[in-house]
Amino acid sequence: MSDSTIEFSPAAAALAEELLPAALEIIARYPEGRSRSALLPLLHLVQTEEGHVSPNGVAFCAEVLGINKAQVGAVATFYTMYKRRPTGEYLVSVCTNTLCNVLGGQEVYDELSEHLGVGHDETTADGRITLEHAECLAACDYAPVVTVNYDFAVDQATPETAIGLVDQLRNGERPTPTRGARICSLKDMQLQLAGFADIRDGAVADGPAGAPTLRGVTLAQEHGVAVADFNPDTPITKTKPSPREENRGKVATVVDKVKGAVSSVASGHAGKTTRAGDVKDPQTRTAEQRNPDASTPDKTGTADEKKPVPTNAAEAAGAASNAPAGDGKPAGDTERGESIVSQEAAKRKPAGTDPNPGWQNVPRGEKEEK
Repeated sequence: MSDSTIEFSPAAAALAEELLPAALEIIARYPEGRSRSALLPLLHLVQTEEGHVSPNGVAFCAEVLGINKAQVGAVATFYTMYKRRPTGEYLVSVCTNTLCNVLGGQEVYDELSEHLGVGHDETTADGRITLEHAECLAACDYAPVVTVNYDFAVDQATPETAIGLVDQLRNGERPTPTRGARICSLKDMQLQLAGFADIRDGAVADGPAGAPTLRGVTLAQEHGVAVADFNPDTPITKTKPSPREENRGKVATVVDKVKGAVSSVASGHAGKTTRAGDVKDPQTRTAEQRNPDASTPDKTGTADEKKPVPTNAAEAAGAASNAPAGDGKPAGDTERGESIVSQEAAKRKPAGTDPNPGWQNVPRGEKEEK
């Protein structure tokens, strides 16, 4: 695909001038005929320019991929990382899910909301901060947590540390996060999410895992807890291991059961089968019970099937007063049912009815009187 093969609408033309080379690079990552898979990174690419997915951004993605705008809009409105209205330079997210909430996440969010004067998904007047509460930020060991543009900024946050963070951001500072990469703008982060390298100094985080993450390992080492005969240097196998010899015969597999059901030719068992449990599909088993040799059609549920014989007087009386409807088909599908339907229709037909009232859609001719 090249820019000479795409004619953009006025709505998409402005973005195409800025983003088309990068968009074509993203599309080239996917196999021919699968370019629609590039929609997710393309939407992030649009946000590097506008900070959100605007109607023009939707049009650009649709036209560069050759799909319609409804298909783009369906994706853009499904994922929360695609913003449908202008977002601040820094997206501050506070986890208010279960563990973070129990440890004070909601209090952190409430204090930030009051301090900034904005609510969920709202932006401060200076355009610096957009606040949101997040369902989960995948850092329960550091709860409660606050992220800035999806990077962890404050671990085990308190209202005071969170307010100090946003004040520094509004003053144009780039505070050092508790862990992770250095704080960047939302547009810079969208470039990374679109699949392009961030060449900023400190864009890639380094260093070991934090103490809360390693707490379980530390406690195990302190108390001498270890898995018997465990070697951490043992390579991970990449193929499914074969059954261990010592386990053979202990657990019967389906194949073993089926083999065990083969006819035995041993003396005294000719023509008989030795069954090793029921391994058949329930539907197959039921069908065979109804018609074991498949020599005649199955008559289950038909009028030809023998009726059950009542076992007592009460059951016989009940069966006599509740005659079966025939072969189990809907009433109108049997001769008896058609008769019942005709009689009921005749009872409901008002006297002096026009023989062919068009508004009632009554068919003409003999069928009408039936």
